[in-house]
Amino acid sequence: MERSRENRTLFSALFLMIGLIVVGLSIYFGLNSFRSSNRVVSVKGLAEVEVPANKVIWPLVYKEIGDDLLLLYKTINEKNKLIVNFLKEKGLDESEISLSAPKIIDLNAERYQSQVSRYRYNVTSVLTVTSEKVEMVRDMITSQSELLAKGVAISAGDYEYQTVFLYTKLNEIKPGMIEEATRNARASAEKFAKDSGSKLGKIKNANQGQFTISDRDANTPHIKVIRVVSTIDYMLRD
Repeated sequence: MERSRENRTLFSALFLMIGLIVVGLSIYFGLNSFRSSNRVVSVKGLAEVEVPANKVIWPLVYKEIGDDLLLLYKTINEKNKLIVNFLKEKGLDESEISLSAPKIIDLNAERYQSQVSRYRYNVTSVLTVTSEKVEMVRDMITSQSELLAKGVAISAGDYEYQTVFLYTKLNEIKPGMIEEATRNARASAEKFAKDSGSKLGKIKNANQGQFTISDRDANTPHIKVIRVVSTIDYMLRD
């Protein structure tokens, strides 16, 4: 009986020892796994491309002053026809030209007018070209002095009426740019892993980043720079 009791005690101790070993190994491997899961490198990948604008909005603005509204109305109608004919002759369709209602200012009614104006009315007329024929419109902008010979003086430099060049085909180039940004981020991560004596693992987190579209410079607003910076977290392993 004593021997049987000793055997049970021995088995219990052995079982307890094995259990402690298993628990210890679990904790050990768990800690290693935890440490490994927290070894992360965060890198950024840039993709940048220059593209020509594919749409242009060009406001043609001119002003007329006078005392007779009926005469001003007639003059504006005549000049609008001259401008529309000029645009059509250069290759634009009528659907690409829109005419806004004239903006009329009664100078005599201006509260803050410090001096009496020579003329009573100042009328601003705006025709707007909206077209995807960007290069054609750019040529027209440089040749708009032809309108001056016909008695139409197009205003320039008015902050309210700026020519705008747009790029509207971002969705067509997004996939390629994201791929390039991801590739560049991975190259940086691989270099870091190599320098630190580690190996690159799987992606833990990824942020595509926002796409930005800007003018290449102030002199070439018709050329756009599209940019995206992706942020990716990679796991590191031994």
